[in-house]
This record gives sequence, C-alpha cells and structure tokens, in this order.
Amino acid sequence: MLRPNGSVFMPSVLTLVGIPGLESVQCWIGIPFCVMYLLAVLGNTLILVIIKYENSLHSPMHIFLAMLGATDIALSTCILPKMLGIFWFHLIEISFEACLLQMWLLHSFQGIESGVLLAMALDRYVAICNPLRHASIFSQKLLTHIGVGVTLRAAILVAPCLVLIKYRLKFYRTTVISHSYCEHMAIVKLAIEDIRINKIYGLFVAFTILGFDIIFITLSYIQIFITVFQLPQKEARLKAFNTCIAHICVFLQFYLLGFFSFFTHRFGSHIPPYVHILLSNLYLLVPPFLNPIVYGVKTKQIRDHVPTIFVCSKHLNH
Repeated sequence: MLRPNGSVFMPSVLTLVGIPGLESVQCWIGIPFCVMYLLAVLGNTLILVIIKYENSLHSPMHIFLAMLGATDIALSTCILPKMLGIFWFHLIEISFEACLLQMWLLHSFQGIESGVLLAMALDRYVAICNPLRHASIFSQKLLTHIGVGVTLRAAILVAPCLVLIKYRLKFYRTTVISHSYCEHMAIVKLAIEDIRINKIYGLFVAFTILGFDIIFITLSYIQIFITVFQLPQKEARLKAFNTCIAHICVFLQFYLLGFFSFFTHRFGSHIPPYVHILLSNLYLLVPPFLNPIVYGVKTKQIRDHVPTIFVCSKHLNH
C-alpha cells in the first residue's frame, strides 16, 4: 500500500541488491564464495564425523569443536544459498517474514559461535591452570548446559529485534535493501520512523553477547599465558602454548572481522558501500571456511584420523 509521501506501508516483499556498485561482477564474486562455502561445509562435516565416531575424541575440547563446526555450517547455510541466487540467477526478492527469519537465524548463530568460543577458552583455562580438576568441572552435564545456554542466550536476546521491527516500524522509504542478506541495521535503516530504540537495542545485544564474551576470553588467555610462562620445563611450555594456538587464531579471525564489519556498518559513512558488504560477507564466510583448516592442521588427534575416514568410506564402497 503506497502512501502519499511515497513511503510503503508494511511491505510484504523486500528486494536484496547483492553488493551495491559491483552488480556487474557479482556472478564472478559468487564463484569464490561458493567454493569457500562448499569447503566450509565439507571441512566442518568431516570434523563432526571424526569426533562422533572416534571415542578418544569425546573430550570437552573436541565436543566444543563439534559445536563450533555445526554452528559454522548453519551460519553459512542461512545466508549463502540465497546470496548465490541473487548473484547468479537474479532472485532478488524475499518476503518480509523470510527476511526477518534470516536476520534472526544469522544473528543467533553469530551469538552461539561467540558463546562456543568463550566455552573453548574457559576449557583451555581450566585444562592448563587447574588440570587436576578439569575432568570433574567439565562433566557431561556441564557440557550439555553450556550448549543449551549459549543457544538460548543468543536466540532469546536476538528475538526482540524482530518484534521491534515488525511492530514498531510501519512505514518504509524503500523496499530495496542495499545488502546481499537480511542484516538488522540494513532493514532498520529502510524505515521512516524513529529508529533510535532499534539501534540502541542492537548495540545492547552486540555488547551483551560479543562484548561480554571477548572480555572473558581475553582474561582467560592472559591467565593461561601467565601460567604457561611460569612452567619450569621448556617442553611443557611449548606443549601448553601449542594447544592454544588454534583457539587464538580462530578467536582473532572471528572477533577482528566481526568488530571491523560491525563498526564500519554503523560509523564508516565515508567507506564505499561495496566495502561494507564485502566485509560483512567475508565475516560470515571466512571463519567457517578457515576453522576446519586451522583445527585440522593444529590438532594432531583430528589430523591423524582424517585418513581413517577416507579408508573406511573406501571399504564401504567396495
């Protein structure tokens, strides 16, 4: 329903542009994105299969790694198929409800991933700083509570964003989203009404989840490094430090890309739009793609079991 001033009242369909300014080369950009997505799904699925069927890998660290892999698959899958539809087949339309659902899933999975990274940091902290109590603290019951807790925390905190958009914002200046997926601020900025509450709540969720997690992850690793450098034997120091390298790499790539994308989207008005969108896309594709490679290379137990999976599948085929 079109209003006299040109605004649209509660649109039923929205249009996703893709990458503004790069529409002519989107079909080519889709190729590396698709390759990264397929490798991310393959790599994370391989890690999940190895951890599931190898009893020696049912430790807290590997269970958290399985949670991370499952979250990575879900996170990239909730945006990439639609994104490739825009890039390759010009399927630019999306219903308003589907757009809100994609937004909720996307931000929920980001929150879950952050929570899992915090759990992994705490696991390493206890394993290195208090090894004798590690098994009793990280029981199966606690692992279940952590999995449920990080999922509910993200899903519940993100849910009001949907309500605030659906029931507060009625009039939109346009139905065209200058993005390749439905992101909270990209939708909110379409509205004509006062969006301060939406902006404030979005920042609140970001800092409640990501801010809280990054503080405790940083404190955990500071304490880990203090403990590691106090170890008397050089070999023990190297072994303890080596178990943390993969976690630190994953932690840095997720949060650095995340915060850079987050702040450029809100405060980088002088940065070209295609840079914002490319960064946002890479933030959601690079960690799921790199995580299996980092853990596959740095975690000996997983690296050793990769050939076993292929040998077993070969025997099954014969």
